[in-house]
Amino acid sequence: MTTLPRSNRPLPGRILAATLLLAASAAVALPASALEPFNADYTARFMGMEAEGTMTLENTGGDRWEYRMEVAGMGARMVQSTSFQARGEHWRPLASEDSQIGESGLAAMLVRNKTVRATYDWDNNVARWSGDVDNDEAGPVSLRPGDMDGMLINLAVIRDVAAGQPLKYRLVEDGRARPQVFQVDGTETITVAGQQHEATRVVRTSGRREITAWIVDGMPAPARIVQKRNGRDHIDLRLKSLN
Repeated sequence: MTTLPRSNRPLPGRILAATLLLAASAAVALPASALEPFNADYTARFMGMEAEGTMTLENTGGDRWEYRMEVAGMGARMVQSTSFQARGEHWRPLASEDSQIGESGLAAMLVRNKTVRATYDWDNNVARWSGDVDNDEAGPVSLRPGDMDGMLINLAVIRDVAAGQPLKYRLVEDGRARPQVFQVDGTETITVAGQQHEATRVVRTSGRREITAWIVDGMPAPARIVQKRNGRDHIDLRLKSLN
């Protein structure tokens, strides 16, 4: 395992890239061949508890990919994942899952267990949600070319920051579709594996949720990412190694 990618390591093509998203409200995606698998390890805090995190991008066969983030510690576990298709210059979500579970100890009492699954049916251009969702969050929602889920947008943002593309997307999530815009919030020196790097800080606010990501040129995963819910830190990931 290497602690840092070389500065000329290619970025994975498309979403934080938000990922951490395509015409008017959608960014231009890179060709599928630009996608590169990676595995990133993070120190983490989840709902105020110490934890460890991983973020992975892997090819699952042909033009299918899975982007996944998992955080676990002190009896709590959170998983966010999206399966997507990279075809030509277009990436589109096929299925996603967002879950949080209190598995043991104090977390079993404090963490509200919740799992939400989404399916994106591009043959019929409709998205639906199941699991722990209210009726008004189940859909259906009509899909448009370029629509993404939250995880895929996070991945796209990394690509688009490097390419100088507008960070504007259409998010289809929680039973609705709405525009999402990341704002560049300056640069900041950030330490990864004992080495300092200049990172571009980007922020997205959507209702009760806020995401801030620190993006270093040449790194296919965020150097840091913070998710807030209702004004409180929900997840805080800090990169410690990448391969």
